[in-house]
Amino acid sequence: MSGCGCEVEIKDASQKRVLYWLLGINATMFFVEMTVGILADSTALIADSMDMLADAVVYGIGIYAVGKSILHKAKAAQISGYFQLLLGVMILIDITRRLFLGSEPISSLMIGMGFIALIANVACLMIIRNHKNDEVHMRASWIFSANDVIANMGVIIAGVLVVWLDSRVPDLVIGCIVSIVVLRGAWMILKDATQEVFNNEVQKGKVGDPL
Repeated sequence: MSGCGCEVEIKDASQKRVLYWLLGINATMFFVEMTVGILADSTALIADSMDMLADAVVYGIGIYAVGKSILHKAKAAQISGYFQLLLGVMILIDITRRLFLGSEPISSLMIGMGFIALIANVACLMIIRNHKNDEVHMRASWIFSANDVIANMGVIIAGVLVVWLDSRVPDLVIGCIVSIVVLRGAWMILKDATQEVFNNEVQKGKVGDPL
């Protein structure tokens, strides 16, 4: 029936179902990976678990945004971006602390946990792939899921290098890279969300179109 809004309802329900799955996977993986990261004394694992936490928050905010206006979705994405930015800075602070206090990462735990996290995040990508070009809150979710896969591969590589080089340096380096990935993801979604907010204000006539 024309104009019934059925497509919107179906899409909103589909988005919410996808986001609930992503939230559950990332929240669970945060607790598991943080625990293993502490046991393994691994900067890379702890950084990756913080990334999982950031993503869980993103998905939770995304669930709130489903069915709301474009402006609500853009502002929800902005909140997600700022939270991810905060966690990226926290990871860098932890890395700095470990540079001075030292650490003894356990490579076997790093590699094993890295593979488990990689499988979880590939599953997240498969779940959200059909929504990667939807509104800004779903694009944010896609960006963060894709970043997680990169971070997981980095953790695995760090574990291998820790064994090969008998050094904690690879763990610290990958921890830094993960933080950069987190910060980059935050910047991308903040840029996207800010543009959406601006476009919305232009359409409402609140600001002048620079073009």
